[in-house]
Amino acid sequence: MTASRSPVVPVAVLLLLACGAPWTHGRRSDVRIITDENWKELLEGEWMIEFYAPWCPACQNLQPEWESFAEWGEDLEVNVAKVDVTEQPGLSGRFIITALPTIYHCKDGEFRRYQGPRTKKDFINFVSEKEWKSIEPVSSWFGPGSVLMSSMSALFQLSMWIRTCHNYFIEDLGLPVWGSYTVFALATLLSGLLLGLCMIFVADCLFPSKRRRPQPYPSKKLLPESSQPLKKVEEEQEADEEDVSEEEAGSKEGTNKDFPRNAIRQRPVGPSLATDQS
Repeated sequence: MTASRSPVVPVAVLLLLACGAPWTHGRRSDVRIITDENWKELLEGEWMIEFYAPWCPACQNLQPEWESFAEWGEDLEVNVAKVDVTEQPGLSGRFIITALPTIYHCKDGEFRRYQGPRTKKDFINFVSEKEWKSIEPVSSWFGPGSVLMSSMSALFQLSMWIRTCHNYFIEDLGLPVWGSYTVFALATLLSGLLLGLCMIFVADCLFPSKRRRPQPYPSKKLLPESSQPLKKVEEEQEADEEDVSEEEAGSKEGTNKDFPRNAIRQRPVGPSLATDQS
């Protein structure tokens, strides 16, 4: 009997050890993980957020202190969280992370950058004694929910997507580096052309251009009031032309009248001269 039961005991022990392994090695972490999908949870309540990267030595040294501080989160009524900037580039751009690790304190949507000592005790005092009130909050223009920071987040996500595509072209498809750059250059030109055409189309729809058509010469009867000075000038020019034509006609008539008189006077002169010569 005992010989047949002996193999069952080690199997049961192994199962118990396997099920209880996570709890025997240590308790579950109280640090919450923030991503692009749930970052808006930071806008409610009080939070302490750490931005880190797995390869950063300073971030690795901070992890034990941050985990210990998270254990006090329930007593301090503060949520302790962390963001992996290598996995969440959008949040890196949204919060303008320029150094690692970076710690932010958030209270009801107001963000403040923590720049004090990075120990468990200092974190607890910062929250319990409300030392964050002495720090000026981030301007609403540069807040993570603003339009500017949302655009910055999209830009960071686009850069990460381009980097992923570049690695795919080189490693998976086997393209040379210059081939990958050529693909991105052509894509940039085509996207620029398409964007320009779309902008022109939208501008033409919103602000249509007025095409000038040749208008017929307006008659004198239908001249608008604004063209009355021009009409007067034209009438004066026509009157001057008529006066000049009348003067020319008069001068021509005068010359025509003088010519027959001279001819009449000169006619008798011819025979008299002939008689004198005879």
